Amino acid sequence: MTALAQKRILVTGGSGFLGSHLCDRLLDAGHQVICLDDFSTGSASNVEHRIGHPNFTLLEQDVALALSPASLAVDQIYNLACPASPVHYQRDPVRTTRTIVLGALNMLDLARATGARILQASTSEVYGDPEVHPQIEPYWGHVNPVGLRACYDEGKRCAESLFFDYHRQYGVSVKVVRIFNTYGPRMQVGDGRVMSNFIVQALRGEPLTVYGRGQQTRSFCHVSDLVEAMIRMMNSDAAFTGPVNIGNPVEVTMLALAERILCLAGSVSGITYLPAPADDPARRRPDITLAHRHLGWTPSVDLDCGVAQTVAWFRHALAAEACDGVHGRHGSDAARSGDTALNVDPSGVHADVGRVSP
Repeated sequence: MTALAQKRILVTGGSGFLGSHLCDRLLDAGHQVICLDDFSTGSASNVEHRIGHPNFTLLEQDVALALSPASLAVDQIYNLACPASPVHYQRDPVRTTRTIVLGALNMLDLARATGARILQASTSEVYGDPEVHPQIEPYWGHVNPVGLRACYDEGKRCAESLFFDYHRQYGVSVKVVRIFNTYGPRMQVGDGRVMSNFIVQALRGEPLTVYGRGQQTRSFCHVSDLVEAMIRMMNSDAAFTGPVNIGNPVEVTMLALAERILCLAGSVSGITYLPAPADDPARRRPDITLAHRHLGWTPSVDLDCGVAQTVAWFRHALAAEACDGVHGRHGSDAARSGDTALNVDPSGVHADVGRVSP
């Protein structure tokens, strides 16, 4: 990369699962990266291997607090800061809404002041429990505005509204992606997401908890595919603002996923059934026609290969956690030893992850 092509890029939520992988990709491409995080749900261990890198700056701050444009003159902003798993966003729903909405406002103000292009990491949850399947971007959704998930669902919907109002009213260059279920290395052990829950339960020999009859569906995109799509979206033609769905259109029931994970983990844990939670979407699958047409993007990591890699990562993470408990090691050291044992590259993605042609 030439010096002229190098950009100064802010990634909010940069120490989180998705943000840390994005920081790695941007640094490897030769950009200057400012990782902003308050570590409320992210982990410093996700980015500690980048500490000391000449193009990497770690800034500990709450995205809901205003930032000085003079000290953060950037070319691009990826706004990922948000508690994204049900366990995290339902723990303090008022703070969740504050983080999403005030965070979006602060980042949009920064983009307006600096002339930066800004990308909002929105979510498939804006569709709620959809009445249209697969979900297409023009669909307005079916969301309960007063339910337990509303702090996240409606917060993200409000953030999208702010992005397009800043675009129309102030001419801010915006991009909006709607992220469907994503998985891979660096997911947290207790984050409450279905993929991590199933894998951790399988590896611990605990029954996998399936809600209802397990016939609700999701689609799962590997983190490396997601990051590729986000970078393509950020650098796409200015006229294409989105929103655009980013996810894997291969749909799988929760029961089938549980059985698949048991097999790939070599576990005999079995399955237990619990009542379905309120407002749990029955079906979730993206239509990615727009992403393919405008970004030339389709996911390429095969689910079985990606899940096998993620199982291996969690196996070492749990072993490191157990070692930490016995020997009193620091959590960051435990995470680091897990990466070393897996021979993971700086992005946290195995070199031998299986890929299939689009």
